[in-house]
Amino acid sequence: MQPTTRLSLLFTALPDISIRENCEKSTTMAWGQNPLFLFLTAALLLLNGGFAARTEALAGGWRPIKNISDPRVQEIGEFAVTEHNKQATESLKFQSVVSGETQVVSGTNYRLVVVAEDGGVSNKYEAVVWEKPWMGFRNLTSFTRV
Repeated sequence: MQPTTRLSLLFTALPDISIRENCEKSTTMAWGQNPLFLFLTAALLLLNGGFAARTEALAGGWRPIKNISDPRVQEIGEFAVTEHNKQATESLKFQSVVSGETQVVSGTNYRLVVVAEDGGVSNKYEAVVWEKPWMGFRNLTSFTRV
């Protein structure tokens, strides 16, 4: 069913309860007992496609990076370690990115698990890098040992 059809069904099936009557009733009953609230909740579920599971990530959600060995992903991991070294005056040596996720938010957030060497000992770190490639902008948002 097309969204416009669903919307027209919603308005034709709207119960004949005035807003004033509904407000008066809602002060004496719980939300779950309010017939207009129940109707509107059901209508929103209908318009949204019900309880069907979504296979794609929602806008703003994190999505796994499928190809961790992609040179761009490795470059962003190396940037994270280099930037952390500048900010914390440390001397970690980037080795690789082992996992990661992306999130689209006015650019792209990369949440990466990187392996870096610290004095001969390899450790894993979680780095979050915000990138806006069209502006040539990259920023290390967080860098923590995991």
